[in-house]
Amino acid sequence: MTWRRGFNTDEIGSPQRIAPFSVAIEAELAGTDEPLASGRLILLHDPSGNESWGGTFRLVTYVRADVEMEMVTDPLLPEVAWSWFTEAVESRGCLAQALAGTVTASYGRGFGEMADEDRAEVELRCSWTPTLDDRHPLTSHLAAWEDLVGQVAGQPPLPPGVATLPLGRRS
Repeated sequence: MTWRRGFNTDEIGSPQRIAPFSVAIEAELAGTDEPLASGRLILLHDPSGNESWGGTFRLVTYVRADVEMEMVTDPLLPEVAWSWFTEAVESRGCLAQALAGTVTASYGRGFGEMADEDRAEVELRCSWTPTLDDRHPLTSHLAAWEDLVGQVAGQPPLPPGVATLPLGRRS
């Protein structure tokens, strides 16, 4: 799979007790000075099926990004952030069921030596059961996750086949 420019992924350790098989990746969407957003995606597989999943596979993600302070006080933020997830899944043509998750908006105020370190962030924890077949491959779910990380970072999804131009100076 080819990721958008600045979307850096690495395989990480995955949970061993939740399902017989699992794989996990982490990602950061690079900004100029620091990451704009980060996340993890875990694919769980139980060939016997799992009643609570409603299938044999389950995708679980955690995505977070720093946001403007005003954003975390907006009462619509949880619904809007959840729609980023559902729209990412729908727009990539993913067949999914049993969508679940939470949206957390928080801020912290620094004091003393940390007085200049106020921080506001939004965090999504989502899971869903993908239906995987020839018409609905895992790659569409990976693309939806990539779109979600970008959306949380304030960068809208790129249409299929469109790439960003590199940042830099022109002569």
